[in-house]
Amino acid sequence: MSSPASAVRPGVSVFLTVRDEERDLEEAVHRILDQDYSGPLEVVLAVGPSSDRTAEIAAGIAAHDARVQVVENPTGFTPAGLNCAIAAARHDLLVRVDGHSHILADYVSLVVDALERSGAANVGGVMVPEGRTPIEQAVARAMSSSLGIGAVAFHTGGQEGPADSVYLGAFRRAALEDVGGYDEHFLRAQDWELNYRLRQAGHVVWFDPRLTVGYRPRGSWKGLAHQFYRSGRWRRQVMQRYPDTASLRYLAPPAAVAGSVVGLVVGVAGAVAGVPWLLTGLVLPVGYAVLVAGGGLRVGRDLPRAARLRLPAVLATMHFSWGAGFLRGPERSAPAPDRQPVHGSRR
Repeated sequence: MSSPASAVRPGVSVFLTVRDEERDLEEAVHRILDQDYSGPLEVVLAVGPSSDRTAEIAAGIAAHDARVQVVENPTGFTPAGLNCAIAAARHDLLVRVDGHSHILADYVSLVVDALERSGAANVGGVMVPEGRTPIEQAVARAMSSSLGIGAVAFHTGGQEGPADSVYLGAFRRAALEDVGGYDEHFLRAQDWELNYRLRQAGHVVWFDPRLTVGYRPRGSWKGLAHQFYRSGRWRRQVMQRYPDTASLRYLAPPAAVAGSVVGLVVGVAGAVAGVPWLLTGLVLPVGYAVLVAGGGLRVGRDLPRAARLRLPAVLATMHFSWGAGFLRGPERSAPAPDRQPVHGSRR
């Protein structure tokens, strides 16, 4: 009888969908290929239409390593690309990675261990933002702080155990087949929506803080605002479909936006019209500014000076962009594609 150390490890397919990932793709894929996992390992890249060298880089990696296969994602949309990659994957343990994420050499080994110990349908851990420029460092700190994105385990850490959602995720194919894979209607928030359906179907989603994934955040104010604005719009759509998921964490940013804007309008109107009591409306925007400035300087006290000074503005950008997107409401969804089944061929 073989010992556990010599037991044959199950095959693992690491899947990702990429588009305009020239900056980080090569490093992300090589970190996957350099895993210490002793079982069969492959990487499936679903490549969408890009304005940079993403497709060329992906093809070059596949040409030099037989463990990498490239499939097309004609729509360029994230959930469609993920389903394409899953359908092409050979193995039944499916580990999701992003084109701009960085995993440690033991990540896949830890994922398989977590799946086997927990018996869960999906396991995942903590997103660890890794900034290099001052604005990236400020965004990274905001995204790992409860002041920036709320007290949720896969952003701020927590105890191992069942969870509502996890970052990226590692799945059993049978569970994905059971719920039909990613819903391609949700261009954003598709991870959370998938985990909700898994839980509703009786499956367990498991958080393991050992599973840390490095993430390179947005490096421009415009990119940050656009990311959070779209996230807010799609979160509203998730809540419209699943009203029981409404929570203070998701309602706080739109409340802050609405309160600050209304308070500012009332206060300015009071100043112009000479109505002193209307000036009390300024308490809302001024109070928010004080809270964000003070809180930002506190949570960023150990950052380099340039990043620390940017942190309050980063927090405000995240809050107001997300809140404005939520108040604006859903954007258009992806057109219905000709979907491949998530079970794939399992060659």
